[in-house]
Amino acid sequence: MKSRALPRIAAATFALATISTLSASTEGDNLIGIGTVSRSLGGNDIAAPQDAIGAIAQNPAALSFLPGNPTSEAEFSLTLFVPHTSASVDGLKGDSAAKTYPIPAFGYSGQLGGKGSPWEFGIAAYGATGLGVDYRNSPLNSNLGPTPYPLVAAPYTQLEVLEVAPSLAYKVSPEWSIGLAVDIDYGLLNLGNGVKTGLGAGVEPAVEYRPGGEPFSFGASYTSVKPITYKAVVDLDGNGLDNLELETPQQFAFGGAYELIPGRLLALADLKWVNWNGAVGYKDFAWRNAWIYGFGLQFEAIPKTLVLRAGYTFGENPVTAHNNFVGAGSPANVTEVQGKFVNNYYYETFRIVGFPAIVENHLALGFSYTLGTQASLDVGYTHAFGNSLSEQGTNLLGAPTTLATHLSEDSCEIGVTWRF
Repeated sequence: MKSRALPRIAAATFALATISTLSASTEGDNLIGIGTVSRSLGGNDIAAPQDAIGAIAQNPAALSFLPGNPTSEAEFSLTLFVPHTSASVDGLKGDSAAKTYPIPAFGYSGQLGGKGSPWEFGIAAYGATGLGVDYRNSPLNSNLGPTPYPLVAAPYTQLEVLEVAPSLAYKVSPEWSIGLAVDIDYGLLNLGNGVKTGLGAGVEPAVEYRPGGEPFSFGASYTSVKPITYKAVVDLDGNGLDNLELETPQQFAFGGAYELIPGRLLALADLKWVNWNGAVGYKDFAWRNAWIYGFGLQFEAIPKTLVLRAGYTFGENPVTAHNNFVGAGSPANVTEVQGKFVNNYYYETFRIVGFPAIVENHLALGFSYTLGTQASLDVGYTHAFGNSLSEQGTNLLGAPTTLATHLSEDSCEIGVTWRF
């Protein structure tokens, strides 16, 4: 019965993720943490994930050391994501349409080969990446002065990447584990010409070290690039719809955890490096590499009943400002994007107004409450503090222009963990 139910739950979760829409982002266009428990720690759980979703998304080697191991466990989590986005062009302001976006996640882990086996299997399905704005009913969806030219290149943008990740972990010794997740990505991109989809794949090797009897642990993982090509999705040069490749960047992640009070108070710290400037698509739009660092705390306030969590994360804004850009005059005032030449003014409005992935500071809170002997209720809240970016140049008519954007985010998470 269990073997039939879990695949059905996973399939239903992925189907829900497919029809849901992600909006903004936290670390570039990647969510900080996956699932309620991980997000309640600010995504800072490389060295000590507390559930299967967090382990698979951050460090699959840690499947060997999950709380309650060697029991099996399953989690379902739902994030309600609310971005607050606004932009202006020369003082003409617009607010992106306010929406709440559901982002589900499912995870399962269990032992392979029976009791005492060193092998752990896991699988998770979740929304991993999202970004977008909707200025279609705002003043920004108008023309540039008296001309027939649009004020901005993309008043509507929507990017989603949904991921399914089967994983394996092998416990090399009582202290060491190695793991591997295979990330299968399904991307959806709409730049005003309808939704276009594509598939991509990559790998996530990882290692975990937990010395017996010691209060500390360490983890590390590497995420490979995952390219997706969206066909006939955008007209870059005025000569018909073009393909656009977006490559999820490679990432190196390191984490440490320390039990300040054994069995009660756990401190975690993570460091990540994201190679945005080496990823096709993102480097075309001048994203820079970013360092992400943060810490989390977990306190068992009531033994075996109530666990409190908090986390802080800082992720560098990857979107660069290009002051003094020239949008009119010589045909040389263009930028090449994957073999096509885009006018500088529209290139800049696409980057700044259409894809404002600029938030940096994040604060998270949450708790888990035990329900009976096998289940727990997980609740969390995450706030990304507002950040702004502006740049100056000239528009198509040669007049001075100022582009500005602002973004903040809120999300509420709820989930259930079941160990059996």
